[in-house]
Amino acid sequence: MYAPERQQEILRLARDGGRVDVLSLAEEFQVTAETIRRDLKALDRAGLVKRVHGGAIPAGRLDFEPALAERDPTTADEQDRIAHCALAELPTGGSVILDAGSTVARLAAALPLECSLTVVTHALPVAARLADHPGIDLHLVGRRVRHRTRAAVDAWALRAYGEIHADVVFLGTDGFSAAGGLTTPDLAEAAVRRAIVSAARRVVLLADSAKHGQSHFARFGDLADVDLLITDSGLSPEDTGAIEAAGTDVVRV
Repeated sequence: MYAPERQQEILRLARDGGRVDVLSLAEEFQVTAETIRRDLKALDRAGLVKRVHGGAIPAGRLDFEPALAERDPTTADEQDRIAHCALAELPTGGSVILDAGSTVARLAAALPLECSLTVVTHALPVAARLADHPGIDLHLVGRRVRHRTRAAVDAWALRAYGEIHADVVFLGTDGFSAAGGLTTPDLAEAAVRRAIVSAARRVVLLADSAKHGQSHFARFGDLADVDLLITDSGLSPEDTGAIEAAGTDVVRV
Protein backbone atom coordinates (compact mmCIF):
# COMPACT_ATOMS: atom_id res chain seq x y z
CA MET A 1 0.00 0.00 0.00
CA TYR A 2 1.34 3.44 -0.95
CA ALA A 3 1.55 6.18 1.68
CA PRO A 4 -1.36 8.27 0.29
CA GLU A 5 -3.61 5.20 0.31
CA ARG A 6 -2.62 4.36 3.86
CA GLN A 7 -3.17 7.93 4.99
CA GLN A 8 -6.62 8.00 3.43
CA GLU A 9 -7.52 4.82 5.32
CA ILE A 10 -6.10 6.24 8.55
CA LEU A 11 -8.27 9.32 8.11
CA ARG A 12 -11.35 7.13 7.61
CA LEU A 13 -10.57 5.16 10.77
CA ALA A 14 -10.08 8.36 12.75
CA ARG A 15 -13.41 9.76 11.61
CA ASP A 16 -15.25 6.50 12.23
CA GLY A 17 -13.77 5.81 15.65
CA GLY A 18 -13.10 9.32 16.88
CA ARG A 19 -9.42 8.50 17.45
CA VAL A 20 -6.55 6.36 16.17
CA ASP A 21 -3.43 5.24 18.02
CA VAL A 22 0.03 4.62 16.65
CA LEU A 23 0.54 1.04 17.84
CA SER A 24 -2.80 -0.25 16.53
CA LEU A 25 -2.26 1.39 13.15
CA ALA A 26 1.26 0.00 12.88
CA GLU A 27 -0.06 -3.49 13.53
CA GLU A 28 -3.00 -3.13 11.14
CA PHE A 29 -0.91 -1.84 8.23
CA GLN A 30 2.16 -3.96 9.04
CA VAL A 31 4.51 -0.98 9.13
CA THR A 32 6.68 0.59 11.83
CA ALA A 33 5.37 3.01 14.42
CA GLU A 34 7.68 5.66 12.95
CA THR A 35 5.98 5.26 9.54
CA ILE A 36 2.59 5.81 11.17
CA ARG A 37 3.88 8.89 12.98
CA ARG A 38 5.00 10.31 9.61
CA ASP A 39 1.54 9.57 8.18
CA LEU A 40 -0.13 11.35 11.10
CA LYS A 41 2.24 14.28 10.74
CA ALA A 42 1.30 14.60 7.06
CA LEU A 43 -2.41 14.45 7.88
CA ASP A 44 -1.95 16.99 10.66
CA ARG A 45 -0.16 19.41 8.33
CA ALA A 46 -3.05 19.04 5.89
CA GLY A 47 -5.47 20.01 8.65
CA LEU A 48 -7.30 16.67 8.51
CA VAL A 49 -6.37 15.34 11.95
CA LYS A 50 -4.96 16.72 15.16
CA ARG A 51 -2.05 14.83 16.66
CA VAL A 52 -2.45 13.95 20.32
CA HIS A 53 -0.31 11.95 22.71
CA GLY A 54 -0.04 8.48 21.19
CA GLY A 55 -2.12 9.01 18.08
CA ALA A 56 -4.53 11.45 16.48
CA ILE A 57 -8.13 12.65 16.48
CA PRO A 58 -10.15 14.09 13.59
CA ALA A 59 -9.81 17.83 13.11
CA GLY A 60 -12.56 19.60 15.00
CA ARG A 61 -12.38 17.37 18.11
CA LEU A 62 -9.75 19.44 19.89
CA ASP A 63 -11.38 18.98 23.28
CA PHE A 64 -10.42 15.31 23.43
CA GLU A 65 -8.22 14.36 26.36
CA PRO A 66 -7.05 10.81 26.99
CA ALA A 67 -7.41 9.45 30.51
CA LEU A 68 -4.22 8.91 32.47
CA ALA A 69 -4.40 5.14 32.01
CA GLU A 70 -4.85 5.51 28.23
CA ARG A 71 -1.71 7.51 27.50
CA ASP A 72 0.78 6.24 24.98
CA PRO A 73 2.81 3.29 26.29
CA THR A 74 5.35 3.81 23.49
CA THR A 75 6.83 6.77 25.40
CA ALA A 76 7.37 4.81 28.62
CA ASP A 77 11.14 4.46 28.06
CA GLU A 78 11.48 8.17 27.34
CA GLN A 79 9.44 9.04 30.42
CA ASP A 80 11.60 6.80 32.61
CA ARG A 81 14.79 8.45 31.31
CA ILE A 82 13.31 11.90 31.90
CA ALA A 83 12.20 10.98 35.43
CA HIS A 84 15.59 9.57 36.40
CA CYS A 85 17.36 12.63 35.00
CA ALA A 86 15.05 14.83 37.08
CA LEU A 87 16.35 13.23 40.28
CA ALA A 88 19.43 15.44 39.95
CA GLU A 89 17.21 18.52 40.32
CA LEU A 90 15.83 17.55 43.75
CA PRO A 91 16.83 19.98 46.52
CA THR A 92 18.68 18.45 49.46
CA GLY A 93 16.23 18.32 52.35
CA GLY A 94 14.05 20.93 50.66
CA SER A 95 10.49 21.20 49.39
CA VAL A 96 9.02 20.28 46.02
CA ILE A 97 5.66 20.39 44.26
CA LEU A 98 4.82 17.42 42.07
CA ASP A 99 2.29 18.09 39.32
CA ALA A 100 -0.17 15.59 37.86
CA GLY A 101 0.83 13.54 34.82
CA SER A 102 2.42 10.24 33.93
CA THR A 103 6.04 11.46 33.71
CA VAL A 104 5.87 13.24 37.07
CA ALA A 105 4.33 10.09 38.58
CA ARG A 106 7.36 8.15 37.31
CA LEU A 107 9.60 10.65 39.09
CA ALA A 108 7.66 10.03 42.30
CA ALA A 109 8.15 6.29 41.88
CA ALA A 110 11.88 6.78 41.33
CA LEU A 111 12.56 8.76 44.52
CA PRO A 112 15.21 6.82 46.47
CA LEU A 113 14.41 5.57 49.97
CA GLU A 114 17.16 7.73 51.46
CA CYS A 115 15.54 10.84 49.99
CA SER A 116 14.35 13.40 52.58
CA LEU A 117 11.91 15.96 51.22
CA THR A 118 8.72 17.88 51.85
CA VAL A 119 6.43 17.04 48.93
CA VAL A 120 3.20 18.82 48.01
CA THR A 121 0.92 17.40 45.31
CA HIS A 122 -2.66 17.58 44.10
CA ALA A 123 -2.28 14.32 42.13
CA LEU A 124 -3.72 11.17 43.69
CA PRO A 125 -1.41 8.77 41.77
CA VAL A 126 1.63 10.71 42.99
CA ALA A 127 0.35 10.76 46.58
CA ALA A 128 -0.37 7.03 46.47
CA ARG A 129 3.20 6.30 45.36
CA LEU A 130 4.69 8.38 48.17
CA ALA A 131 2.31 7.67 51.05
CA ASP A 132 4.58 4.97 52.52
CA HIS A 133 7.92 6.59 51.67
CA PRO A 134 9.87 6.87 54.94
CA GLY A 135 11.68 10.09 54.05
CA ILE A 136 8.81 12.09 52.56
CA ASP A 137 6.74 14.62 54.49
CA LEU A 138 3.72 14.41 52.19
CA HIS A 139 1.05 17.11 51.83
CA LEU A 140 -1.97 16.33 49.64
CA VAL A 141 -3.87 19.29 48.22
CA GLY A 142 -7.57 18.52 47.95
CA ARG A 143 -10.86 19.57 46.39
CA ARG A 144 -12.75 18.25 43.35
CA VAL A 145 -10.85 15.45 41.61
CA ARG A 146 -10.96 15.17 37.82
CA HIS A 147 -11.53 11.56 36.81
CA ARG A 148 -9.39 11.74 33.65
CA THR A 149 -6.21 12.84 35.42
CA ARG A 150 -7.05 12.00 39.07
CA ALA A 151 -5.90 15.47 40.08
CA ALA A 152 -7.54 18.00 42.41
CA VAL A 153 -8.72 21.27 40.87
CA ASP A 154 -10.81 24.37 41.65
CA ALA A 155 -10.74 27.01 44.37
CA TRP A 156 -9.44 25.03 47.36
CA ALA A 157 -6.49 23.71 45.39
CA LEU A 158 -5.70 27.20 44.11
CA ARG A 159 -5.93 28.68 47.60
CA ALA A 160 -3.61 26.03 49.03
CA TYR A 161 -0.95 26.66 46.40
CA GLY A 162 -1.27 30.38 47.03
CA GLU A 163 0.12 29.75 50.53
CA ILE A 164 3.16 27.74 49.40
CA HIS A 165 6.67 28.77 48.35
CA ALA A 166 8.53 25.58 47.42
CA ASP A 167 12.09 25.15 46.21
CA VAL A 168 11.21 23.33 42.97
CA VAL A 169 8.08 22.41 41.04
CA PHE A 170 8.21 19.46 38.68
CA LEU A 171 5.67 20.39 36.05
CA GLY A 172 3.81 18.38 33.43
CA THR A 173 2.10 19.54 30.26
CA ASP A 174 0.04 18.18 27.36
CA GLY A 175 1.69 20.44 24.79
CA PHE A 176 4.62 22.83 24.58
CA SER A 177 6.47 24.98 22.05
CA ALA A 178 8.45 28.20 21.96
CA ALA A 179 5.61 29.96 20.13
CA GLY A 180 2.57 28.30 21.71
CA GLY A 181 3.76 28.06 25.30
CA LEU A 182 2.38 25.46 27.71
CA THR A 183 -1.11 24.08 27.09
CA THR A 184 -3.58 21.50 28.41
CA PRO A 185 -7.16 20.60 27.37
CA ASP A 186 -8.89 21.60 30.63
CA LEU A 187 -9.28 25.12 32.03
CA ALA A 188 -9.43 23.95 35.66
CA GLU A 189 -6.18 22.00 35.31
CA ALA A 190 -4.60 24.96 33.57
CA ALA A 191 -5.49 27.19 36.53
CA VAL A 192 -3.86 24.79 39.00
CA ARG A 193 -0.73 24.50 36.88
CA ARG A 194 -0.53 28.28 36.64
CA ALA A 195 -0.73 28.42 40.43
CA ILE A 196 2.02 25.86 41.02
CA VAL A 197 4.37 27.66 38.64
CA SER A 198 3.98 30.73 40.85
CA ALA A 199 4.41 28.67 44.03
CA ALA A 200 8.04 27.63 43.49
CA ARG A 201 11.39 29.33 43.08
CA ARG A 202 12.47 26.97 40.28
CA VAL A 203 10.33 25.37 37.55
CA VAL A 204 11.41 22.09 35.93
CA LEU A 205 9.24 20.87 33.05
CA LEU A 206 9.17 17.12 32.38
CA ALA A 207 7.82 16.47 28.88
CA ASP A 208 8.62 13.91 26.22
CA SER A 209 9.28 15.20 22.70
CA ALA A 210 5.96 13.85 21.37
CA LYS A 211 4.27 16.75 23.17
CA HIS A 212 6.35 19.36 21.36
CA GLY A 213 4.30 21.36 18.87
CA GLN A 214 0.98 20.21 20.29
CA SER A 215 -1.46 22.96 21.22
CA HIS A 216 -4.51 22.47 23.43
CA PHE A 217 -7.47 24.59 24.49
CA ALA A 218 -6.14 26.06 27.74
CA ARG A 219 -2.82 27.88 27.93
CA PHE A 220 -1.23 28.10 31.37
CA GLY A 221 2.16 29.66 30.74
CA ASP A 222 5.09 30.41 28.49
CA LEU A 223 8.32 28.47 28.15
CA ALA A 224 9.96 31.59 29.58
CA ASP A 225 8.31 30.60 32.89
CA VAL A 226 10.34 27.36 32.85
CA ASP A 227 13.91 27.27 34.14
CA LEU A 228 14.71 23.79 32.83
CA LEU A 229 13.06 21.45 30.30
CA ILE A 230 13.99 17.77 30.57
CA THR A 231 12.92 15.90 27.45
CA ASP A 232 14.13 13.07 25.25
CA SER A 233 16.45 13.03 22.25
CA GLY A 234 13.48 13.15 19.87
CA LEU A 235 13.41 16.94 20.25
CA SER A 236 15.36 18.24 17.26
CA PRO A 237 18.44 20.46 17.65
CA GLU A 238 16.56 23.24 15.86
CA ASP A 239 13.62 23.11 18.27
CA THR A 240 16.02 22.82 21.20
CA GLY A 241 17.79 25.97 20.02
CA ALA A 242 14.52 27.90 19.72
CA ILE A 243 13.54 26.95 23.27
CA GLU A 244 16.95 27.83 24.68
CA ALA A 245 16.85 31.16 22.84
CA ALA A 246 13.67 31.95 24.78
CA GLY A 247 15.62 31.55 28.03
CA THR A 248 14.91 27.94 29.05
CA ASP A 249 17.72 25.46 29.60
CA VAL A 250 17.14 22.10 27.86
CA VAL A 251 18.43 18.64 28.76
CA ARG A 252 17.77 15.82 26.27
CA VAL A 253 18.12 12.27 27.55
